[in-house]
Amino acid sequence: MLEPHSLMMDLESELFNYTAGRFLYASCIFANDAHHFRERTRVFNIPGLFNTIAKAMNCGTEQIVDFRKLAEGGFNRIFLITLDTDFQLVARILYPLLVPKAYAVASEVATMDFLRSKGLPIPKAKTEYILMEYVKGTNLSQIWSDLEEDEIISLMDQLAKVESSMMSISFPAGGSIYYARDLKELSGNEGIPLHNQVESIAFEKERFCIGPIEQLKIKSVLFAGAEKDLAYLNQFGAPRVPYECFRMEHYNNEKQLPSDHIENLGRYLRLAPSLVPDDDSLSAFCIRHPDLTDSNLRVSTDSGCLQMLSVLDWQHAAVLPLFLHAGMPKFIQNEDDEVSKDDQDREGELLRRRLVHYHYNLSTATHNRIHHKGLGYFATDGATCPVVFTEIAAAEELWQALANAKRGERWLRDFVAYGEETWVPAAHYEAAKAIGQEVKRRTFKACAEDEEMTKETYAVIEANSPLDDMNEDELEEYK
Repeated sequence: MLEPHSLMMDLESELFNYTAGRFLYASCIFANDAHHFRERTRVFNIPGLFNTIAKAMNCGTEQIVDFRKLAEGGFNRIFLITLDTDFQLVARILYPLLVPKAYAVASEVATMDFLRSKGLPIPKAKTEYILMEYVKGTNLSQIWSDLEEDEIISLMDQLAKVESSMMSISFPAGGSIYYARDLKELSGNEGIPLHNQVESIAFEKERFCIGPIEQLKIKSVLFAGAEKDLAYLNQFGAPRVPYECFRMEHYNNEKQLPSDHIENLGRYLRLAPSLVPDDDSLSAFCIRHPDLTDSNLRVSTDSGCLQMLSVLDWQHAAVLPLFLHAGMPKFIQNEDDEVSKDDQDREGELLRRRLVHYHYNLSTATHNRIHHKGLGYFATDGATCPVVFTEIAAAEELWQALANAKRGERWLRDFVAYGEETWVPAAHYEAAKAIGQEVKRRTFKACAEDEEMTKETYAVIEANSPLDDMNEDELEEYK
């Protein structure tokens, strides 16, 4: 018998703390490694979780024979639970950085249950911790780079069929899916019932709803985010450094007033009405996976052919107009051919990426024609542009400079080998940190030897190195 109380003794245990990776530095607004660690530390009640599992599985807590951390994602920690019957399930514990937790959990569980009821390959989920059935198989990310062409063709065909089934479900409004009882408890609102959406469970036809209660019209969807940002900036806007340190020199190494961003948001709001397509079918509300990646697809090769088993991770899934959902998943896109590899490996990788891109597009055209139409959607033709730009040459010069800065950041990322928010695997942290410090040393040495560089410019470069952490006072300033 596994004793849950004994697992609570060590608060430094990997059960409560982030161990999958480290963060190299704070790139202007990114937090320090220690700050990231605190955001992902979550001490939870293990005996309480065991009681919840026992209640959900109609068993005793003494039947839980194994409990271990399985993986760590961007917003949650995943645990594998094994019962004495050999049945396995997964528990997901959210990090403190995810807010608002109650809405996020309630919506994700309801979304998974709703899509599962429509026959889609989604794990069965329960709340309050988010308990899900454990889907055996292999994460596609583990074999993605080794797929043969016939496997790519088969997988893209299966994926297009799943997306077609998902995106063909009609909705009366935009928003997030909830259980009606959960939304009522969380917000006091009834939501918009999803009538006749779950024909196979007749007595529960109205258990799902769309929240918030207001039915979003198409133009409202386009306006809402910009209007929210404008309201915030007008009340709380303050000078900020550019999002990426590599851009600072192109903004005179100074904090920028929010007025430029406010002006751009105003331009967007004038353009937004022209973004609504004339084809009404592209404005129909539908749902799609919010972040489809190779790590969110579970596959099997047991039968000798690649079989897609399940689609994981439905946090932040939303019902939106189809033209806003349309697009190729990032891990399938091949819009540029930049790959940092040796020549032979590079050519093989380019060929694989082109095959994936081509066969996803072909399968989507075959099985999901409305999405394929959305992939080629353009805004209304023939209308007079409501925005007039001046000083085009200066804007073009800045754009080129920022593009160069982006290439510099990409080079550093590839050279040091870090991911989003400077994440690296824990085992690679010390080596990556050393490489980064050596790049910094060589950069400063080259600057010091540049006869045309003034002391003032050198001081600015030294103070804004992209490989330095921010102190805690600076982190508070950017919250």
